[in-house]
Amino acid sequence: MTASPDAEPIPGPGSTPKPARESAPEPARKSAPRSAPESGPVSTSGDPPSDPLVLHTTDNGVSWITLNRPEAMNAITPDQRERLIALLDEASRAPGVRAVVITATGRGFCAGADLRGAPAAAERLPGDVARTIRLGVQRLIAAVLDCEKPVIAAVNGTAAGIGAHLAFACDLVLAAESARFIEVFVRRGLVPDGGGAYLLPRLVGPQRAKELMFLGESVSAAEAHRIGLVNRVVPADELATTAREWAERLAMGPTRALALTKQLVNASLEADRATAFAAEAAAQEINMTTADAHEGVASFVERRSPSYRGR
Repeated sequence: MTASPDAEPIPGPGSTPKPARESAPEPARKSAPRSAPESGPVSTSGDPPSDPLVLHTTDNGVSWITLNRPEAMNAITPDQRERLIALLDEASRAPGVRAVVITATGRGFCAGADLRGAPAAAERLPGDVARTIRLGVQRLIAAVLDCEKPVIAAVNGTAAGIGAHLAFACDLVLAAESARFIEVFVRRGLVPDGGGAYLLPRLVGPQRAKELMFLGESVSAAEAHRIGLVNRVVPADELATTAREWAERLAMGPTRALALTKQLVNASLEADRATAFAAEAAAQEINMTTADAHEGVASFVERRSPSYRGR
């Protein structure tokens, strides 16, 4: 469970929720997302018209997933969470999808989980909170980590609590210069969830992770880049273009090799050397059965650029 940054707090359990402002966004084909330059895909073609709060399109082998609740700093509702999980699972299974980008509209990437409607403390039974987290936000973070296609976070603004962890779970993180990251849990007297205590030590080490979680300070995009939370910082008007360039480059790559590489890296910090080496050998064995591996070797021998098909 989490909360949004100080600018727009999301009520916690037991608080009196404010009425939700669920105004419908403009049609997806009408204009680009408010936080992204015109080059960013915004079409919802092929997606349920009843779900405008998560925009989706597939373009040049890239699945673009856009959170679209700018009035709530893109705090995630349970329905949005389930939609994100479904889209990530679909990306894993769809041969036409070879990379994923997660981004958002407005000035916030994601302010955390929207807790409006959560039961008050007096109404909860022992086990309710753990079950909610296990079946909720932990499934979302796992869906990103387990997606068989490379996932890029294009962080356009504030990423707080679960929003920050959603970004950190991605394989690559691009951030606009205006973005900031906040481990907001301590400000609300909460324990970090959504995989925060799992992700952060692996990215920045235990001491830095504890500093971020104990103090709950806002971290600028530049500082996040310096300490290793972000791969690259770009001007806001270049974020969508850069995300497109990175994603389409990945989409032209050897998709199965990238998936196996992702699995090896994600498992590496939890395995001893013998296990890691065995997994590496097994991954290479599997990969050498793919058409892309044969194409890569053939292109090297023939001294030409490879043409990968994701198979």
